Amino acid sequence: MNIVLATRNKKKVEEIKRIVAGMPISLYSLDDFPDCPDVNEDEDTFESNAVKKAVAVSKYTGMIALADDSGLEVYALNGAPGVLSARYAGENADDRKNFEKLLNEMRSIPDEKRGARFACCIALVFPVGDSTLRDGKVETFMGYSEGSIGKEPKGSNGFGYDPVFYPAGYKRTFAEMGDAEKDAISHRGRALRDVQRHLGEKIRQSQKHGAGTDSIG
Repeated sequence: MNIVLATRNKKKVEEIKRIVAGMPISLYSLDDFPDCPDVNEDEDTFESNAVKKAVAVSKYTGMIALADDSGLEVYALNGAPGVLSARYAGENADDRKNFEKLLNEMRSIPDEKRGARFACCIALVFPVGDSTLRDGKVETFMGYSEGSIGKEPKGSNGFGYDPVFYPAGYKRTFAEMGDAEKDAISHRGRALRDVQRHLGEKIRQSQKHGAGTDSIG
């Protein structure tokens, strides 16, 4: 099964490939389709942005497309930065500028009110004309990781807001964890495991009806 990941974020691609390792899937990214137009992520929910990206990339490539939109929701900030997580400090802001802005905005918020969660929506789009896998079907999967925001960055692994996010029940940030430990409890890991189960069932159904995995992607 061939799937194109609707992203050029190399760290995100690495994380997704790591989590779905072992499945009979060949993964591509937008780096394999350099002329694919960028999709403007201007929707107001993670789900809408993920679906928009997946649909556009599937139409362009003619392949099954997987898109994720994810971000951090801080309860004391009414859910901000939310869908603006990747550009919280501006359109060209890097990870450090984003989490530094967040920490600055939260500098007067006490420990007991620093709750937050990571949210991830993964959209899976099957191309029109693929009768084996529900012609043109769009399916979505949600994953969450509850936790809190620290007062200073710690750790060097991961990306985004990982250095300031403490998952519930842990005294280390995502950025202080190894890949396997983070994947087991992360929002993206949880959503992708649902995708794995879903695709695994489709592969079994296809094989049961005499079609190989090469014919479904």
